[in-house]
Amino acid sequence: MTARVLVLYYSRHGATQQLADAIADGIASVGGEALMRTVTSAGEPASQRDLTVTLADLEQCDALIMGSPTRFGHMASALQQFWESSSSAWLRGVLVDKPGAVFTSSSSMHGGQESTLLSMMVPLLHHGMLITGIPYTVPAIQTTAAGGTPYGASHVEHAAGNQLSQHERQAAQALGARVAQLATQLTARS
Repeated sequence: MTARVLVLYYSRHGATQQLADAIADGIASVGGEALMRTVTSAGEPASQRDLTVTLADLEQCDALIMGSPTRFGHMASALQQFWESSSSAWLRGVLVDKPGAVFTSSSSMHGGQESTLLSMMVPLLHHGMLITGIPYTVPAIQTTAAGGTPYGASHVEHAAGNQLSQHERQAAQALGARVAQLATQLTARS
């Protein structure tokens, strides 16, 4: 059984997309399939590379990992708008008991990463998802001088520059692998 993990993200300057790519690497490392999706902003696709998410993607995935740049301690409005349009999926329970996780990026160390990660969990919880993070047994979480938290993967631009640090990449890969493994285990039991 190959777990299909929806990696849903919005990225304006590329850092969140880099995290999404590292998460996808982690998913692939355990035999999962990453379904890379993004959202539109003001009618424009946020990515020239990845497809725009649909409500059908929620139904077809075995797990979901969502990412956004930090916007004053909250997710980007384009992602919020997507969740506000998901009532039909919520009523049918298409995400109930599927693993979910979150990731973010910010320009500064105190840019609101933890509050963004926590607030991104809220729609996932309302959809009945099983939230997972990155345990402290992942060495990158204990040694990072940039991004990466037990709440989810993250990137801090002022600490690591425009590219992910080694620890940020390792934490993101660990999150992707963990969610894909959980999805595989849960799907095998049903």
